[in-house]
Amino acid sequence: MTGELPFSHFVRHLGRGPGRSRHLTREEAREAMRRVLEGTVAPEAVGAMLMLMRYRTENAEEVAGFIEAMRGRCAAWSALPVDLDWPSYASGRSRGMAWFVLSAALVARAGLRVLLHGYNSHHLANPVSPGHVIDALGLPVVHDPVAAAAALEARGIAYVPLKSLERRFLNLVDLRDVFGLRSPVNTCLRGLNPAGAPASVQGVFHPPYRELQRDAAQLLGQETMIVIKGGGGEVERHPGKPVEVYGLRGGETVDLTVPPFADIPARRLAADEDAPDLSRVLDLWEGRSEDAFAEAVVLGTAALALFTAGRAPDVPAAEALARDLWAARLG
Repeated sequence: MTGELPFSHFVRHLGRGPGRSRHLTREEAREAMRRVLEGTVAPEAVGAMLMLMRYRTENAEEVAGFIEAMRGRCAAWSALPVDLDWPSYASGRSRGMAWFVLSAALVARAGLRVLLHGYNSHHLANPVSPGHVIDALGLPVVHDPVAAAAALEARGIAYVPLKSLERRFLNLVDLRDVFGLRSPVNTCLRGLNPAGAPASVQGVFHPPYRELQRDAAQLLGQETMIVIKGGGGEVERHPGKPVEVYGLRGGETVDLTVPPFADIPARRLAADEDAPDLSRVLDLWEGRSEDAFAEAVVLGTAALALFTAGRAPDVPAAEALARDLWAARLG
């Protein structure tokens, strides 16, 4: 790729019609996204490319190429001492309490340094979206790598809003309001892993994206990761159902079906029956109330993360560790 081709080169290959269109190569995707992020591409061309890819469904090479270009824009974050990357990019409009935030906080208590990053959804109408839960728990919200390193050292966990990670990523995500559809950028953000953590957990809403995100991670040299269909597209395990886990261990693909965490009545993760109330998450965390289902969500999700990060040899051992960490949190 010489860098001298017009941007229409990329759009043309995606949209030439039946029998003639094709996916971008990894190199083409990397070059196309590099130009988009430099701000040298007309917005009409950006929209055409992203929506053609959305229509075709992006493949692993395109996702890997996009991520490589995106990592170049947030290279300042790559030296952070992070053990576990935890992306959070679901829309937050229709799901209930973001219990998985407690899971991430619990994992940090195992001595793992956890970097949460995501779309800062404070402005959404949902009062129990991840950003609000992070605030309620008092978890560090950081806006630069220096602050992130300090928070990881002091608390073992930090959350970076997308606008602080790289404003142009947020601009691309906000195109959803223009298109009425998500774009491949949403997929790429889940696999971004800006600090280059050795382990990553990812969630999806649509099951076919589990293999896509796992395959892209493998192309990028990620050694260890999992991806699950989680509550609202987040990394959040339903405790009363089996969960299919797509992953990498030692860079090789591993598929697992994990049995239910608890014998518990079915209940939707996507919406709470009660009126949204942030006090519920803080009361549960601080031991002032009990909620068997929510607790099972937190512990079951934490167990998958602990297993992924190598704190336990298998999922049952990770579940036992999660229970021990939960019992010790009030000590």
